[in-house]
Amino acid sequence: MDPEWLRLNAAGGGSPLLSYLFLAVVTAIASAINSVAGGGTILTFPALAAILPHGPTQLVIANVTSKIGLWPGALAAAWEYRHERRDQPPWAVWLLLPSLVGSLLGTALVMVLPPALFERLVPWLILLAAVLFAMQPRLSSWLGRQQPTAAERADRPSRRLLVLAAGLQFAVAVYGGYFGAGIGILMLAVLGSLELGDIHLLNGVKNVLGMAINAAATVLFALGSLFGWTEVAWPEAAVMAVAAVAGGLAGGRLARRCSPKAIRRLVAVIGFALAGYHFFG
Repeated sequence: MDPEWLRLNAAGGGSPLLSYLFLAVVTAIASAINSVAGGGTILTFPALAAILPHGPTQLVIANVTSKIGLWPGALAAAWEYRHERRDQPPWAVWLLLPSLVGSLLGTALVMVLPPALFERLVPWLILLAAVLFAMQPRLSSWLGRQQPTAAERADRPSRRLLVLAAGLQFAVAVYGGYFGAGIGILMLAVLGSLELGDIHLLNGVKNVLGMAINAAATVLFALGSLFGWTEVAWPEAAVMAVAAVAGGLAGGRLARRCSPKAIRRLVAVIGFALAGYHFFG
């Protein structure tokens, strides 16, 4: 076994194997939550921050590693829900480009801006993600009331509406590349407010666009680590990748048996607690 695998990477000097086990469990749960409602980054980011060595770039490395580690789980969940994309509307293709470009911009900002800036933004980013996660039921209910009007625009939206949707999607993608927790909820809000379809159609579009955003960020972060533009905790990312696939395939099925309301409340409470910790800790 590689000696690096056995290094003491927890701040308190605990067993690294226990740290990896802890990270694997958290990642599997987060991946399952992502397959149901999104928001798994709220769990994996602080888990990584807790076990990575303290330093000026600790939170940035946790953010980068979290994105790379969760990406295989997103692919697994996409495969699990592949049948839901059969009725994806043609206009969704036009939102892929702003998703990719925005994500690359947000990812580049992580690598070029001072780590201290990201550290100052972390409490606000986590708080935003927790608020978005907590308000998801209200958003879904609101989107459901848009269905009658949305059906008229879902097949052939106007060019002006598509341009507006592309601009808003670009902004969401920038945030997705920079941090990303809650982007699914943001995308549902954007697409729903423009009345581009009912909640089921929008959820399928959201999954595809979210995959594109996370894929672009993952590729750029991986390349950045090769050229020294950023750091990735690769042993932790490898552990997360395996656990994320397991969570995306099996965990999603188990999570759907639980109360979505209870899962959402638990993750939201964790998010608010973590935001408070970073604000006042």
